[in-house]
Amino acid sequence: MPQLKAFNISMSVDGFMAGPGQTQEDPLGADGESLHEWVFDSPGPVDSRYLAQRTQGVGATIMGRNMYGPVRGEWGEEMWRGWWGEDPPYHHPTFVLTHHPHEPVEMDGGTTFYFVTDGPAAALELAFDAAGGADVALGGGASTIRQFLDARLLDELNVAIAPVLLGAGERIFDGPLPAGYGVVSSEPGEAVLHVVIGRTS
Repeated sequence: MPQLKAFNISMSVDGFMAGPGQTQEDPLGADGESLHEWVFDSPGPVDSRYLAQRTQGVGATIMGRNMYGPVRGEWGEEMWRGWWGEDPPYHHPTFVLTHHPHEPVEMDGGTTFYFVTDGPAAALELAFDAAGGADVALGGGASTIRQFLDARLLDELNVAIAPVLLGAGERIFDGPLPAGYGVVSSEPGEAVLHVVIGRTS
């Protein structure tokens, strides 16, 4: 049965997945890039295995508006097309949660961004339909992941804990996990600790 999974969500030891002061020029906030060094610095075999899961058997992605871009409120006349250039890394339908309607944005490489104003459950239904029997990946930001977790729509959350202290920023875990979720596995990688949170009942 297809599942909704959040892969390789980089997090600091003190629980932040982005630093403070996010801007268009610094989308990960102050020192936020340090959370992701393990992805780009020639990852070893364990870390590489977790990274590969992001594209294995995944047919669609959901993300929050903050992950898609820095524009807040009404979209305005500026045609923002994401952080990733004309060929984003998704290569499949990608659904962006927003309160403001927006026409689909078709990119190179098979990625089309669709904008969903009806909330997480509606986005998930659309994504599962688009995925054609494959799993759906959930991206950030932190508030988006927490919405799906609190609604018990998320099947698996893979957290990569980096040896970094940020002191402030965006958090997923500001309260207890919903009932029926817990840590199902953990494995040290070469640069981060991989902790998988999933359904326990």
